[in-house]
Amino acid sequence: MPVDAPAPPRSAAALLRRGLRRHHRKLLGCYALICSWLLCEALVPVVIGVIIDRAVATGDLGELAIWGGVLVGVFVVLSYSYRFGSRLGVGALELETHLLRVEVSEHVLGPDGARTGLLPGETLSLATSDAETIGQFLWHVGYSLAGLLGVAVSAIVLLRIDVTIGVVVLLGVPLVLLLIQVVTPLIARHTSDQQAGIAKATGIATDLVKGLRPLKGVGAEDVATSRYRTHSTSARDASIRTAQSVGYLFGLTAALSGLFLALVACLAGTRALDGTISIGELIAIVGLTQFLAEPITGLGETSARVASSFASARRVVDFLRTPPLATFGETVLDEPWPELEIKQMTAGPLRDLDLAPRRGELIGIVVDDTAGSDTLVRLLRGELPPGDRQGSLTLGGYEVDDLTIDSLRSRVVVSQHHVDLFEGTLRSVIDPDGALDGDAIDEILAASAASDVVDLHPDGLQQPITAGGATFSGGQRQRIALARALATRAPILVLAEPTSAVDAMTEQRIADGIRALRHAGDSDLVTIVVTSSPAILAGADRIHLVQDGRVVVSGTHHDLAQHDAYRQAVLR
Repeated sequence: MPVDAPAPPRSAAALLRRGLRRHHRKLLGCYALICSWLLCEALVPVVIGVIIDRAVATGDLGELAIWGGVLVGVFVVLSYSYRFGSRLGVGALELETHLLRVEVSEHVLGPDGARTGLLPGETLSLATSDAETIGQFLWHVGYSLAGLLGVAVSAIVLLRIDVTIGVVVLLGVPLVLLLIQVVTPLIARHTSDQQAGIAKATGIATDLVKGLRPLKGVGAEDVATSRYRTHSTSARDASIRTAQSVGYLFGLTAALSGLFLALVACLAGTRALDGTISIGELIAIVGLTQFLAEPITGLGETSARVASSFASARRVVDFLRTPPLATFGETVLDEPWPELEIKQMTAGPLRDLDLAPRRGELIGIVVDDTAGSDTLVRLLRGELPPGDRQGSLTLGGYEVDDLTIDSLRSRVVVSQHHVDLFEGTLRSVIDPDGALDGDAIDEILAASAASDVVDLHPDGLQQPITAGGATFSGGQRQRIALARALATRAPILVLAEPTSAVDAMTEQRIADGIRALRHAGDSDLVTIVVTSSPAILAGADRIHLVQDGRVVVSGTHHDLAQHDAYRQAVLR
């Protein structure tokens, strides 16, 4: 993460408090208006009771006009308070949801990346359902405050009408709410399991759809479908458990509040029969009793919603606190053509690896196992943290960890074996900045053999590309990714198996194209290709054969053809 970026919250509670702080102006207005709305809701039966006693029972038209006006005023305030309070509250929660989505996206898509084991679908779930649940917390806080205020005002009014009834309300409401909280931890636990299960199933489904073609190619679609079915069933069961616990909460809330309010109404009825309270006061008590059903039920539901918000907040916090993929410092590299040097590097399967390409060289690296080549590529991308490696990795004489992320990314571009294509047109994918003219684009398309992809579509370079390039074959996606890498004109370009999905003729075209585009004449460009392709290696200036994590032999393709291990790795 950039050095000036604020640290992510350390806990779910801190994340929720941050949401309250950064929207405090809107929320203060929202909470004040929502409290005003619920207060007016409580005053409606009270005003009606006053009208009964002072106007209807006495036949006083003046009192009827006065208190009728008061009732109209209460309804006007009630209506507009809720309207504008909701507008402020919904605006705040939608903005908070948006900010959380942006934060999750920036964490995983930022230049330093995020070292997380989540599948893309799981990350998507964090940015959608979890972010929405957290945003709703802002509204629940306001409704809780309004509900408590409504209960307090109702209790005060009831105390003034009848002390016994008021005391029953003051003692009964907290007791009902306390009993309701018994179910809340169960909901929080089930909600957390549900969100995790849904995220896992979504991630697997996304990967299944993206990889359907290769799965069919190896006949593994049944295995993949079975795996998805297992996780989908688990997510379904978690959702059912959550729905059951929420149902228990609502049922318990309805039962307890109903019994409590029936007790209050019965007590008020006996008071009216013995003449202790008037008819108007009885109507006010009955109306307040009906009103209390809403805040009591709402407070019970709010506890469940808040529990869900905490569960989602914990998941988001855990994600935001994952370490970056790339480590970097504050040193800005001024050298436009820096030299890359690896000395005595030990990381994963690599052991005492030395690598120092010279300007203008096309270097081929043959690694005897996939784990070793993957580690080397991650090392060159700056994605291996210092604690996972020993040795020196410098660019322009500076340790890579000390350089700014822009200094590293602008000098060293790594095109990995796994291809990620973004939505847009073919031209925007290859040249996102629109910096290349037509001749330059044509050279790059020819060098990468991507001109075939252009020629196959009537729209040429303007043909649309869906996210992930799902409409292209593996070989086409690989050539488009290679064209995108070549278009950067990076001083140091690292290519990982750039021709593994193409035929032999296309492979030779690409090998000749890379050589012609980047290493014709007195070019200072450096190209490092991690590959076992004979066509590419035949045109390399130097080749390093890595076995058991060490460089065992170096030379040209012609020289190494006499080496048994090289022949076994390349010429088999």
